[in-house]
Amino acid sequence: MSDIGFENVRQDCVFFRGSIPCAPNKQTGAVCPTCDVYRPVSKRILIIKLGALGDVIRTTPLVVKFRQEFPDCHITWLTQSPEVLPKDSINVILKPDAFSLLLIRDSVFDIAINLDKEPEACLLLKAVAAPEKFGYTSNFGQLFPATPAATHKLMTGFFDSLSKENTKSYPAEIFEICHRTFQNEPYLIHKNEALATVWKQRLQELADGKVIVGLNTGCGPRWNTRLWPVESWQELAASLKAAGYFPVFLGGSLEDEKNKAMSEQTGTYYPGHFSLEEFIALTDGCEVILTQVSMMMHIATALQKKMVLMNNIFNKHEFELYGRGEIIEPSTNCECYYGNTCKRNQSCMHDLSAAEVAAAIDRVSTLI
Repeated sequence: MSDIGFENVRQDCVFFRGSIPCAPNKQTGAVCPTCDVYRPVSKRILIIKLGALGDVIRTTPLVVKFRQEFPDCHITWLTQSPEVLPKDSINVILKPDAFSLLLIRDSVFDIAINLDKEPEACLLLKAVAAPEKFGYTSNFGQLFPATPAATHKLMTGFFDSLSKENTKSYPAEIFEICHRTFQNEPYLIHKNEALATVWKQRLQELADGKVIVGLNTGCGPRWNTRLWPVESWQELAASLKAAGYFPVFLGGSLEDEKNKAMSEQTGTYYPGHFSLEEFIALTDGCEVILTQVSMMMHIATALQKKMVLMNNIFNKHEFELYGRGEIIEPSTNCECYYGNTCKRNQSCMHDLSAAEVAAAIDRVSTLI
């Protein structure tokens, strides 16, 4: 056995993979400390973003920013939604379990970021070893900004009046919190390329040259006031078909029965509901996406799809569409800001007509 001392193993190298051989060792037999491709990690960065799938996806522009700023950085991400994160861009992806917390507590980072307001996430940022901390932390059990830059986002969360005045997109806000400037860094997402190819070919064969428009009919149960009426979806699908588009109903298990019924009623293609991985691949086969504010909005943005976003109860400035889409809202004023019930007899989404949405799809479909 070659005399390679443990003290010579460069565990700070970007290629180091823990207990298994690194890529240079497998490819050329290179060993420490004589390896000629040794590259020390420039920054060790921890991102804590536990939240919902969509919130995790729309935080990924930070990864792009840090990779640009520190090409040899090492990024660890703690999340409850690891399946949407691209493994080729993030070194270590952890779920918040006992082992992960022990590992993080035993590690030292240069930069640690927490963008969740839950007490457990804030306490972890407070406890982690890092000279630079951004986002939200805990101060004697109370939610507290790690630096003053996080104060604005906290205040808009505390008070609806301040939230309504906000004119910053979510990516711009989180970059500001991290003492950076958002410059249209893109969303990232894990995509199964093989599945995406299968779905793209299948949809193109069915569409026969027509523009494929994905109609995402659900938005989850948290804010039901976002839902667009079934009758409007059916009217839109019929008008899109008449205009020469190929509409496709999309959704998850909650929308399955509704989508089946609308498909039968209108003759519009509905492929069924699938795992998240396949749903992302299916979405990638569409050219234009119509959706209410939902997880689909983040998936479509990450896949760089043209999009029409129907919004009623949120501040439209929060959404970054990268010049590839349009936000359309009911012409009547919404009275249920961030609300799951409406003060009216029916949600203002009933006031958004299929003709208005179809016109928006026409405009977006011609964007370059």
